[in-house]
Amino acid sequence: VQLVESGGGLVQPGGSLRLSCAASGFTFTKDAMTWVRQAPGKALEWVSSITLIGGGIPYYSDAVKGRFTISRDNSKNMVYLQMNRLKPEDTAVYYCAKGFKANYPRGQGTQVTVSS
Repeated sequence: VQLVESGGGLVQPGGSLRLSCAASGFTFTKDAMTWVRQAPGKALEWVSSITLIGGGIPYYSDAVKGRFTISRDNSKNMVYLQMNRLKPEDTAVYYCAKGFKANYPRGQGTQVTVSS
């Protein structure tokens, strides 16, 4: 299993970023996919998952609901996380993971910093 995240960076509060995750080494079309994050000094936190069935049903934590959108492109083995109205508390390393509300296996992560 290989998961490679990209798209992180420094953004001002209220700004947007789009994270991408390239998946390989497993049958992508047979698994739900998940984004989790880890802020400095804190535990891993589930952010969002998307199922395989039903065209991909999204689930969100209360912390990001209404601001983040998860999507997947099964033709490209890609998962995305569109993050809008970012807040300083969204600062973390973001990881994609294989499975529903899973945190392992996951990629190496991409840093998102929300600061003015």
